Amino acid sequence: MAVPVAFFGVFFAYPVAAIVARGLKVDGGWRFGRIAEVLGDSAIRHVLWFTTWQALVSTALTLLIALPGAYVFARFDFRGKRTLRAVVTVPFVLPTVVVGTAFLALVGRGGLLDELWGVRLDTTVWAILLAHVFFNYAVVVRTVGGLWAQLDPRQEEAARMLGASSLKAWRKVTLPALAPAVAAAALMVFLFTFTSFGVVQILGGPTFSTLEVEIYRQTSEIFDLSTAAVLTLVQFAAVGAVLAVHAWTVRRRETALRLVNPSVTARRPRGAGQWALLAGVLATVVLLLVLPLAVLVERSFHAPGFAYYKELTADDSGIFLVAPIEAVRNSLEYAVTATAIAVVVGGLAAAALTRRDAGPLGRVARGFDALLMLPLGVSAVTVGFGFLIALDEPPLDLRASWILVPLAQALVGVPFVVRTMLPVLRAVDARLREAAAVLGASPWRVWREVDLPMVRRALLIAAGFAFAVSLGEFGATVFIARPDHPTLPVAVARLLGHPGDLNYGQAMALSTILMVVCAVALLVLEGMLPQSRSSTGGTPVDRTGEF
Repeated sequence: MAVPVAFFGVFFAYPVAAIVARGLKVDGGWRFGRIAEVLGDSAIRHVLWFTTWQALVSTALTLLIALPGAYVFARFDFRGKRTLRAVVTVPFVLPTVVVGTAFLALVGRGGLLDELWGVRLDTTVWAILLAHVFFNYAVVVRTVGGLWAQLDPRQEEAARMLGASSLKAWRKVTLPALAPAVAAAALMVFLFTFTSFGVVQILGGPTFSTLEVEIYRQTSEIFDLSTAAVLTLVQFAAVGAVLAVHAWTVRRRETALRLVNPSVTARRPRGAGQWALLAGVLATVVLLLVLPLAVLVERSFHAPGFAYYKELTADDSGIFLVAPIEAVRNSLEYAVTATAIAVVVGGLAAAALTRRDAGPLGRVARGFDALLMLPLGVSAVTVGFGFLIALDEPPLDLRASWILVPLAQALVGVPFVVRTMLPVLRAVDARLREAAAVLGASPWRVWREVDLPMVRRALLIAAGFAFAVSLGEFGATVFIARPDHPTLPVAVARLLGHPGDLNYGQAMALSTILMVVCAVALLVLEGMLPQSRSSTGGTPVDRTGEF
């Protein structure tokens, strides 16, 4: 736990505490009375209510729509599965500003729905909810599907042979085993929607505002750091309460599971019902995920002769100090570094959190488990400003260093690594490690020969998630990315912030490049995963983790 604790202490707790202190401390004294003043404002209470209920509804809607997709990707084997899994993950990497713009083109004035049926959703909360499902669909599919693919289907088949119906067998056998992964996915979706910024800012307009949007407005437009600090504390407290409830409920449901090779659990659909389910999931992916992406691609080619793409190589636009295309190389370099940091820090944290001690050490570990998720629930605006304020003096004067951007991106990637690896690590029977130790294996060899074969797939999925969120991180990066080294999301946001069809077209072109880069990276990752085979081939993973 030493490395994760040090990492979060220096690069998360310290910057957040610095910006909150700057807002609440005046002339050496604390203004705690400001908390009551802010919370007494009816407009602020309305923002708090909307932030909470839209996050709850968005989470429930995402689970309802994405869980069938998780089952299809975990249990069905069909042509194009790897490509489709990469396509499903692409929306998650997009900057939220781009997601909001894409849905505005679909459901806003003059959008696709308006042209075809005269339906507009940009004046309702439904546009925000659908955009949140679009953004978080991959979280449920990959987090829940990763564990679902490794659950031994013979346990559910045994229950059905003993007389249980298909629904009862799933409810009594499979669902309890999936509960930690479902809870982890729900937690991540809730935190992302609770702190939603770009989507709400574009689709919500003046009618709807979340805490994140209000913090940004108070910080950047009104320059009221005290109100922003209070809202940050409120957000921090709310997220802490949610994490505490999550840790308590998941701990009650944890059990050791029999994990098998994912290649033996996937098979071709059988019967009309399974083919209908596959068709329904494919239709959902096309309408909800592919269509908005297609709008972005189509708009990037509006100008004849690839004009928008050609303009990306020009360095005289006046918006950037370098050609916008340089953002592609910058983003890849930053994302690779951030992924390495996130995998190391998150992997160490997940390994430490597999302990189930009942004493003080166990309570410390459980508390740290909750703290690891806080970067997803604390305002990215706060973190970005905190980096600038706190990391400005030796030995931590990093404002001019390139490593500052990967560090900020890794803060968001670590929780995904932990939440993806932890359910699988905790499902490994502790007696396997004990038996290996009794036979003389060192701790490193126990990890290499017992744990690693079982968590290799989860580790690759975690690395893919960390890379994806690093590519698309915007909230904190926009404040710390150097003008001569912009990232793709920052470049897209700056282009969208300047009027003119040329700038808008270049933003769509960069967004298309970002999608392609993400898709290629995810396809490479999919190629590293074990090849799927029918259920008649292969051998289940035995209790030692060997095939």
